[in-house]
Amino acid sequence: MSIAEYMKNVGQQARIASAVVARATTLKKNNALLYTAELLDQNRISLTRENSRDLERGQANGLTDAMLDRLTLTPKRIDSMIEGLHQVAALADPIGTISGMSYRPSGIQVGKMTVPLGVIGIIYESRPNVTIEAASLCLKSGNATILRGGSEAIHSNQALASYIRQGLIKAELSEHVVQVVETTDREAVGHLITMPEYVDVIVPRGGKGLIERISRDARVPVIKHLDGICHTYIDAAADMDKAIRIAINAKTQRYGVCNTMETLLVHQAVAQTMLPELADKYAQFNVELRGCDTAVAMIQCKAAVEEDWSTEYLAPILSVRVVEDMEQAIEHINYYGSHHTDVIVTENYTLAREFLAAVDSSSVMVNASSRFADGFEYGLGAEIGISTDKIHARGPVGLEGLTSQKFIVFGDGHIRQ
Repeated sequence: MSIAEYMKNVGQQARIASAVVARATTLKKNNALLYTAELLDQNRISLTRENSRDLERGQANGLTDAMLDRLTLTPKRIDSMIEGLHQVAALADPIGTISGMSYRPSGIQVGKMTVPLGVIGIIYESRPNVTIEAASLCLKSGNATILRGGSEAIHSNQALASYIRQGLIKAELSEHVVQVVETTDREAVGHLITMPEYVDVIVPRGGKGLIERISRDARVPVIKHLDGICHTYIDAAADMDKAIRIAINAKTQRYGVCNTMETLLVHQAVAQTMLPELADKYAQFNVELRGCDTAVAMIQCKAAVEEDWSTEYLAPILSVRVVEDMEQAIEHINYYGSHHTDVIVTENYTLAREFLAAVDSSSVMVNASSRFADGFEYGLGAEIGISTDKIHARGPVGLEGLTSQKFIVFGDGHIRQ
């Protein structure tokens, strides 16, 4: 079977399965999630073994440390996948919810019903835990999904696919509700994103190059973010202890993820006090600092170039700029940022509210680390991705982001005059 024939077959199976899962009971969907969680727990050793095969091959192929970190399934990450399945099962089922019912002058009742999107194609790199997150959210929201993971995680993803398939069958649902593409041939992606007759939405998760390609070539709608150039602005009215904790955590808790801080902005009134202490702490984590002229005069760091302000490092590198005031910080964020996640640290409530209103990002925070920009942390159970678009879904995309609404009308023999 050619790649084109294989992907057409996958698409046809997904379309048929989508009509069935859209009408599935909440109990059946939850059972499939909980059975999958049990299988994950029971197969930790075999899953870790398959993940080790991917890691060994990745190291041999020269994957970066950031990519290898994303690829690794530690016991803690397996725990998180299991917990995520339980959390999604515990979430309220949005499908079939009716809202906004009202009588019109004609006598008819008009409202809206929440419905699935249909078939969701998800293309992602390196992180096998995305397989579980995406499958669980698509299933709970009544969608069928086609998952195409990166070739570097093929063994891990195939193991996870088998647990999901068993969970679906045990719950008396079609095994085609969740399909993991079995080929690593890149041609499969080209077919997946150009099958509007079978696929309703594409969600790419990966590097900027992948997402740009998908956005350019797709013939179906795309939910996406290109990169995560996240900022933390430390205001003159910031609590110093809070600011240091947040700025250190936002950069060093994990380097290779999209909600990690890439640029630190510091008000000139507190920079002389704040920056030396922060520089010392970043040095303990071997974080390379690249600063503006003012920052270079205050601390030991490299001089930043224009490109640094618009770079998503995904590495222990941080650009630092001293700003005159909050307005200049906002101007910097809206110009150089990627509209992902941006933070202000301040004890001035008025300034905090102004920052929330003025920063045009999908998540804007006050006195909290940007690392909280995550579906799990937001109480969504998991996330299928983060959207920086403004239409349909914005920010972490959970259950509601995978649904749409249709108008429903109740009458009693009404006819239009």
